[in-house]
Amino acid sequence: MSRKKWSFVLSGIMSVSLLLAACGGGGGQQAAQPSGQGGGQPAAQTGAPSSDGQSYVFKAGHSLTEDHPYHLALKKMAEDVDKRSNGKVKIEVYPLSQLGAERELTEALTFGTADMSITSTAPVTNFYAKLGVLDLPFLFESREQAYKVLDGKVGEEMLKNLESANLVGLAWAENGFRHITNGTKDIKKPEDVSGMKIRTQENPIHLAAFETLGAKPTPMAWTEALTALQQGVVDAQENPAIVAQTYKLYDSKQTHMSLTGHVYSAAMILFSKPVWDKLPADVQQLIAEEAKKAGQYERELMIKMEEEAIANLKTKGVVVTEDVDKQAFREAMKPVYDKFSDQFGKELVDEIVNTK
Repeated sequence: MSRKKWSFVLSGIMSVSLLLAACGGGGGQQAAQPSGQGGGQPAAQTGAPSSDGQSYVFKAGHSLTEDHPYHLALKKMAEDVDKRSNGKVKIEVYPLSQLGAERELTEALTFGTADMSITSTAPVTNFYAKLGVLDLPFLFESREQAYKVLDGKVGEEMLKNLESANLVGLAWAENGFRHITNGTKDIKKPEDVSGMKIRTQENPIHLAAFETLGAKPTPMAWTEALTALQQGVVDAQENPAIVAQTYKLYDSKQTHMSLTGHVYSAAMILFSKPVWDKLPADVQQLIAEEAKKAGQYERELMIKMEEEAIANLKTKGVVVTEDVDKQAFREAMKPVYDKFSDQFGKELVDEIVNTK
């Protein structure tokens, strides 16, 4: 199949999920189908030939809604790529896990049966374990610190080393800080979480963190979590504020939100290495440059929309607790660091924590 025709191939009708992977639900989604990229001549990243006017269409997927910063940033990137290439390079953006939930889509990228995605780092740790260091609780004191780490040597090395997993790490983005909601009380200090049955992601570090606080972490798919919250099967959940607003968690007995910011949820713009390696150098450069811009734009959108979400939740009667004793939480989390630091390398953890 020629390059000009491959973009018209779309196998089957994909099932749609609502925020499953991004909220830690994962599973159950069909992996992305072959995009028809085959037929192009392999081209190494260095010294690859010019595209010589050929046309390309890439499918970019994510798991969130069309009004989420993920989608808006990818759509802007698509517009800018189209404009700069005079219509020769196009990106089609598919929200709501239409190309597969985050883990399945990431796997499809490694096989070359999908082209591109924006995803939280959690599912990518299945393919590159060192990313798990970013799940350590209270690792970052602020966005500024997170940006300094991810945009610096540590982050650049992580993006580069994704090649070992057959992925091309193009840029960092974010899914925001994770906060705790519940239906009974303010959470200001570690002991306030003790005994609380809280829905979490299926993530060993997150589970260990809440167990250390004396809580009862209960991992489950997001669709199940919504029902569990409504029925009182679990008392609480933790997610970025945008999730609490999008899914109207105040209607699911979540009347209190504490801005714990216990985990900074980084995100990544990824490309399939098998597909990337077949692209001419000028197409690679175009996509890489615009992905960096899209990642920065997504961050800006996330900051703005997170503020709007918190303000909106207040109007719905949600009690928002801002005076959280984060230092007390950090002290309480020391056993988690002791347990996992060797897994990632104490030097790496110290380098991140000491970046100011």
